Amino acid sequence: MDKKELAVRYKHNGCNCCQAVLAAYAEELGISLEYAKKLGSAFGAGMGGMQGNCGALIGAEMVLGLKEYNGRSVTGKSRTLFTEFAEKCKGTICIDLKGVLTGKMLCSCDNCVRNAVEALENVL
Repeated sequence: MDKKELAVRYKHNGCNCCQAVLAAYAEELGISLEYAKKLGSAFGAGMGGMQGNCGALIGAEMVLGLKEYNGRSVTGKSRTLFTEFAEKCKGTICIDLKGVLTGKMLCSCDNCVRNAVEALENVL
């Protein structure tokens, strides 16, 4: 199973979007599944309870930092990941992606998770 579908499976088994992305990379990162869940636990329903950035995007950015940081900035790759995610999902803010205020969903949680993992894989 590829990382995108593994992350979606975690999403459907009790993880929030951030935890799902982190969990899909836990073994590769050398961290436990429990630690991945703890790390992403505050980012369910977007940072700040849907008022902020999508949790899947946050999880992907965390994985990027954990995999790529070696004393030098990862800002360029982070920006690329963010931009690709925004293009695929038509936004980055959870409340907008879910269409809470507009009634028009831009991207489902499952697809946000998939798109975050795909954007991450593209910059790694």
